[in-house]
Amino acid sequence: MLRNYCKLLQIHVRKCAISHHCAAGVRHKTTIQYAARPDMPKLAYRKLTGKSPGVVFLPGFASNMGGMKAEALEEFCKSLGHSYLRFDYSGCGSSEGEMKNFNIGAWKKDVLYVLDELVEGPQILVGSSMGGWLMLLASLSRPERIAALVGISTAADHFVTAFHALPIETKKEVEEQGSWKFPTKHNEEGFYTLSVDFLKEAENHCVLHSPIPMSCPVRLIHGYKDSDVPWHVSMQVAERVLSNDIDVIIRKHGLHRMSEKDDIKLIVYTIDDLIDKLTTLG
Repeated sequence: MLRNYCKLLQIHVRKCAISHHCAAGVRHKTTIQYAARPDMPKLAYRKLTGKSPGVVFLPGFASNMGGMKAEALEEFCKSLGHSYLRFDYSGCGSSEGEMKNFNIGAWKKDVLYVLDELVEGPQILVGSSMGGWLMLLASLSRPERIAALVGISTAADHFVTAFHALPIETKKEVEEQGSWKFPTKHNEEGFYTLSVDFLKEAENHCVLHSPIPMSCPVRLIHGYKDSDVPWHVSMQVAERVLSNDIDVIIRKHGLHRMSEKDDIKLIVYTIDDLIDKLTTLG
C-alpha cells in the first residue's frame, strides 16, 4: 500500500513539473553543436545528457529544431534528468547544404547517423509530420536502438500519396516540367517546390504498402482538423505496425502542427507515460 502511494505521489510530482515547464517554456537552451561527417554536410544539433531512455526529436519537412514542440521537450527531459537530442536535417535550419539538394533517403541517413554516433542506449523517437515517416524508417533500420515511437501528425508516404492522387493530366504536366508546386499554408509562397526526382526517390521509402515489423510501444497523436495530413494516415500506420502496444490519439480540435499549449501538454504526457512504463519494465 505504501509502495502504491509513493508511486502515485511520484506521478503527481512529474505531472506538476510537466505543466510548469509547458507553461514556462525553455529558459536555458543547450548550445548548438556541429557533427562533421565525411562526404556529408555538417549536422547541427542540440544535446542534453541524462538517463535512459533518451528522447530524440525529428522535425517535419522544411522545419527545424527551434520549434515550440522541440523546445518544450528539451525542458521536459531536463526536468526528469533524461537525455534529449534535437537536430536539423541536411539542408535545413543550421545544418549545411540547401534543402533542394536532399531527399527522404538523405534525411533517413541523418536520423541513422544521430542514432549511431550522437546518442547512446535505447531512444524514444518523437517524429513530427515527415519526422513521423522518418522515425518509422529509422526503427526498421535500427530496431535494437528504439525503445518507443511517438508520432505527431505522422506523414507516412505523404508526398507520394498526394502526388498519385493528382489527376492524370496534372501528373503528366508535373513530369514534363520536372517539378511540382506542392500546396502549403506554412510559407509565404503557398507552396513547396518538389522535384520529380525527389518524388521518385521518396517512393523507395514508402511504408504503408506492407506490414511494419516492430514490437516496441507506439503512440500516434493526430489532429482531427489536420488539413495537411489527414488523421486517417495515423490509423493506417496503426494497422500496418505489428506491435501489440499501439495507441492512436485523435484531438478533436487539433491542427497539423499540434503546437498549441494543450497539444504540447498531451505530447509531453504521452512521452512521460512511456518513460514511466519503460523504466518500470526495465
